[in-house]
Amino acid sequence: MGILNKYLRPRVGLAEELDVVGAAANIKKNISFTGTNLYILAFAIIIASVGLNVNSIPVIIGAMLISPLMGPIIGVGLSLGTNNLRLLRFSLRNLGVMVLISIAASTLYFLLTPLKLENPTELLARTNPTIYDVLIAFFGGFAGIVETSRKERGTVLSGVAIATALMPPLCTIGYGLSQLNMHYALGALYLFFINSVFISLATFIGVKFLGFENAVYANEAQRKRIARTVAIVITIIIIPSVISAINIVRQNNFERNVATFVRNMNRVENNLVYDYRVNHENNPSVVELFLTNDNLSENELSTAYALAEEQGIKRSQIVMNANTLGGGRSNRVMSELYQRTESIFHAKDSIIDTLRSELQQYRNAEIDYAQLADEIRTQYPAVHDITIARGQQIPISDTLPQTSRIIVLVNDTKKLSDAQKTQLEKWLRVRLKTEGVELISE
Repeated sequence: MGILNKYLRPRVGLAEELDVVGAAANIKKNISFTGTNLYILAFAIIIASVGLNVNSIPVIIGAMLISPLMGPIIGVGLSLGTNNLRLLRFSLRNLGVMVLISIAASTLYFLLTPLKLENPTELLARTNPTIYDVLIAFFGGFAGIVETSRKERGTVLSGVAIATALMPPLCTIGYGLSQLNMHYALGALYLFFINSVFISLATFIGVKFLGFENAVYANEAQRKRIARTVAIVITIIIIPSVISAINIVRQNNFERNVATFVRNMNRVENNLVYDYRVNHENNPSVVELFLTNDNLSENELSTAYALAEEQGIKRSQIVMNANTLGGGRSNRVMSELYQRTESIFHAKDSIIDTLRSELQQYRNAEIDYAQLADEIRTQYPAVHDITIARGQQIPISDTLPQTSRIIVLVNDTKKLSDAQKTQLEKWLRVRLKTEGVELISE
């Protein structure tokens, strides 16, 4: 045990690294909503609202980093941990003013902005908090109070500000109010409460654990009253988040089971499931299948239901649509497939037209050798046979162009006179419609 203490104590001990007096003073200084904090909050509101409006994660992170909302929230935890009711009232008052101004400013922004998003994913992400958000806020608050209490402070608070998002939920409340969408507004408000309460709770515990000096030593009755109030508030806040987390886990498991079921269905003969859609609005959740097969036999239906039951999916949770287009993703898939096929057909038609044009050019330039030979023999009976070759004359000098040449080799039993050769060569140029004709007599 002594050896364990020897090696463990230096690593887990905090006393030499802490400055709780300086930490308390620093926390109190950041509670006030005046001066620079006022301007920084205004800038953070606009940045967060714009980031949510354009679905930009980096912009939202920037707003988290510069927001001064963490100050009064940590101040609430400090005041509870040191029994400083005056500081508690001061912290809550400043926090309330910050929250109201943030919501009002973000509501005004979303009322005025011309940009409307069809799928505001970053906004939606802040409307359905779960127990996992509780854990993030709780341990983020621990990290925050430990970092604040260090003699040499680092960048931990920046990470806490990002992990325990405070400004984005407030701006999402503003968006919900501007659109009269209470689901957005109340969901985001709940997330903000979760973050605020559990950061304050972690600060409260950290202040007690790290030995911050009490402003007033509470009697036993006051201590129990504070503990009871904190327990009630935490219970009220945490229960809905646990229920929400259970629903998310159940939905995620159902979607994974459906994906496995669909893969297994596609291995059964020709019962191809080309799309499916999961609906969590029903209780329990339902999956709608879109099949390529028009009619499923009783045997095929039994096989499908058996595969579904292997994944924990009941018959009542399956809706089958045969040879129909499913909405949503299926429509997009079929549309993309049609567009891709149409594009391929257009490309092939263009290639075919080009090849046809080139083929016609070759046909137009083709020589009817038999007809030409008959015409030459009719005019020059001494000609026994002819050989015709086509090619390109390539000059040695790069400055001269290439020219097409037709070489006509005449095999005559009696030598043609020079005048006849000249006459035949001229006739061939007219007949073949080119000046590039050269006559050679053997």
